[in-house]
Amino acid sequence: MSSNGIPPNPRILAVRLGAMGDLIHTLPAVAELKRAFPGSRLTWAVEPQWAALLEGNPFLDRVLLLRRASGAGLLESWRSLRAERYDVAVDFQGLLKSAVVAAAARPSRIFGFDPAQVRERAASLFYSDRIAAGGVHMVDLNRSLAAAVTGNPATGPYEFPLPPGRPEGALPEGEFVLASPLAGWRSKQWPSEHYRSLAGRLRRELGIPLVLNGREASHLPAIEDALPHVSGLPGLIYATRRAAAVLGVDSGPLHIAAALGKPGVAIFGPTDPARNGPYGGSLRVLRRPGSVTTYRRGSEIDESMKHISPDQVFEELRAALSCAVR
Repeated sequence: MSSNGIPPNPRILAVRLGAMGDLIHTLPAVAELKRAFPGSRLTWAVEPQWAALLEGNPFLDRVLLLRRASGAGLLESWRSLRAERYDVAVDFQGLLKSAVVAAAARPSRIFGFDPAQVRERAASLFYSDRIAAGGVHMVDLNRSLAAAVTGNPATGPYEFPLPPGRPEGALPEGEFVLASPLAGWRSKQWPSEHYRSLAGRLRRELGIPLVLNGREASHLPAIEDALPHVSGLPGLIYATRRAAAVLGVDSGPLHIAAALGKPGVAIFGPTDPARNGPYGGSLRVLRRPGSVTTYRRGSEIDESMKHISPDQVFEELRAALSCAVR
């Protein structure tokens, strides 16, 4: 037994169902669970649309898909959860739905965040161990929660074991700047006319095209000097690895770039980059001074995003590209 009562080769269930950026922010913590218990059997419960992010993850023994789209899929997922008896479940999400998934697996113990730190306080009713996690950024909070399970401090190196991805859609043969202009909340997006101005300057002054990635071509802004790139998650990861630099807003694609250590620029407005920003320091963060932090899902582009000019972004990208070639 470990110092906190965990058996030496535990069966562990990690629960982080989605979304993209939040799942990426959980990767280091789950890796630390496996490193602390190398003989463990570690399962990650995730929604099917995000499973590509876990392909080939060397720290996982099993990926359990939570299929909620149909009654039959939910029943299949329920049976998969009940097929093993877990020693420990760790709810990294802090929602009622994730806590129910953890409880459905019938673990001996469920670790989760303190009621003051979860997004839905009812979730903490399912936890046997409520942890007041330390840190500001979600990566650090997740690592702190994992540390409560392992008994080891959340310090030292961390890993984002992302898959290599695979080619999807057309990409330029040479260098390009990759941007994913969409975000789950419209308030976190940068205006399309700003992308238009930036694409023109990148072409004229640096001879580098701007590539706009999205899941559907109809959702991408039509910009003469930019190239559309339509792909799923594997194609996005591959394109991010290939990009000379990345431009992002507070959305999943930005956090893929940060996890891969790509240079570039992150534009923030209503959300706080200290908590939800790119982790690791490779991306330069732009946020208007005095921006009001809110996590309400705004339906219009926030004024603070509009005030980050294309000229500001161009100069930061030029500096990032210059550093990258040194």
